[in-house]
Amino acid sequence: MIGTGLGENRRIAVAEPGLWRRHFVDSVHVVAGVDLGGTAVNYTFLDGHRHFLIEELCEHPARSREGPGQCLQQIADGLELAATAVGISRSQIVAVGLGTPGPATAEGVFAAAGSTNFAHPDWAGYDIRGGLEAKLGLPVSYLNDGNAAALWGHFSLFGESTTATSISAVIGTGLGGGVIVGGEAIVGRNGFGGELGHMLLPYRSIPGIDGLVPRCNCGRTGDLESLCSLTAIERSLLPFFLTRHPGHQLGELGDMRRAAKFVRGLAEKGDPMCREIFRVQAMALGLFIDAMINVFDPDALLVGGGALETEPAFQDWFLGEVRAGMPPQRVEQADIPIVVMPNGDTDGARGAAIRALSVAGAELMP
Repeated sequence: MIGTGLGENRRIAVAEPGLWRRHFVDSVHVVAGVDLGGTAVNYTFLDGHRHFLIEELCEHPARSREGPGQCLQQIADGLELAATAVGISRSQIVAVGLGTPGPATAEGVFAAAGSTNFAHPDWAGYDIRGGLEAKLGLPVSYLNDGNAAALWGHFSLFGESTTATSISAVIGTGLGGGVIVGGEAIVGRNGFGGELGHMLLPYRSIPGIDGLVPRCNCGRTGDLESLCSLTAIERSLLPFFLTRHPGHQLGELGDMRRAAKFVRGLAEKGDPMCREIFRVQAMALGLFIDAMINVFDPDALLVGGGALETEPAFQDWFLGEVRAGMPPQRVEQADIPIVVMPNGDTDGARGAAIRALSVAGAELMP
């Protein structure tokens, strides 16, 4: 382990140090993966042998709320620091993959209202891919952060397979994810392909939630994100279940946003109400997965995000509840793998780096 000075109290692990690392420094080109969030930028590097050179979080403050100018400079500065930390020079980076929250086009142009996570007005309609490319003087590819995470999940299972299909759902503040077919993320005509969180569900079939009206930030009622996200816990599920569990310790906090952050930890410890909240989330995922199976007949489904960054026992329980929420499947579909996405904290940066491989082309060959 080596300290990087990136962000606050962050450390990274360099893959295969020692002799291999010295050989890498001397001779190999890399692509960088950059996952830009509202408060932090996460970095990784991928070499021509398809080895990731950073195993854990490698973060730098984003300053995205200060507008494009400050933020892009922060990305560039953090990239230099991350490269130095793993012992590579700037000249060895041949391409960069960028992932950000949306809404944005497939080319990385934010919507007229700007990105959901970036409050500064100058982000509205901003071409962040083109802006970063000009700043770095390197080819930059773009995916929204959900599609980037899905691409990493697919790569972790199937490598660079062009025949396998996978579906990923990433549970965070919202619900991201993506569909990978033929080794590529489906991005669609306007870049909104794979916006899985806004699929409407027959949520009234979930037992134990009679009277619940789950509303999403997008304006829909009963989509996946309205039931399966931290925001869903805060706005819908926790207030709903607290009325059925008077005197619960989370109700005594008097602040749903703060209380929502404790639900997963209590559920992991077996708290009955919090387990019920996560059961509802799992069953919503089961309904979603049923739809995905019938549309894509995928080779695997991945579930990731903060909700699954827990002990294996809780992960197993949660995935069991996901299967319990699925309507009966045909025999050919019943054994489809549902797995937890690995390296959840770094999935966006890793997926962005994988996307950058197609930009780097022959330059990345060892």
